[in-house]
Amino acid sequence: METLAKFIQTKRKELDMTPKGLAIAANISLDMVEDIESGKELFLSVTVRQALAKVLKCEPDEIKQLEKDIANDIISPEIIESLKQLILNGAGGLKCPKCGAPLDTRVAKMYDLEDNLVLHAKAHCTKCPFQIHS
Repeated sequence: METLAKFIQTKRKELDMTPKGLAIAANISLDMVEDIESGKELFLSVTVRQALAKVLKCEPDEIKQLEKDIANDIISPEIIESLKQLILNGAGGLKCPKCGAPLDTRVAKMYDLEDNLVLHAKAHCTKCPFQIHS
């Protein structure tokens, strides 16, 4: 079974691009490319998906089919929202609600169309495929 990580990496290599080259061409961060190719990022925003598809010369639907919205399939939306708030408030030592392993968390800083700072909670489990994206 092909994964999103493998698909993006294979397409990038077919075009003889480095991860940094892909990031620049798609106008996304190198961290985002690395997270996708390492399997940490399993769900992409529409904008990122379209940018990657354009650069990788494929259809956005080819990428979307490989995405996995694992967190929302397993854990209740209330628990996810609670974890997001804890992450945004700087809580440390959070555990995966699925398996109890430590969560690797971060706050992504992005800007909306009016150049206002918007914070997004991100997390992935260090053992199982659980992740939070917003």
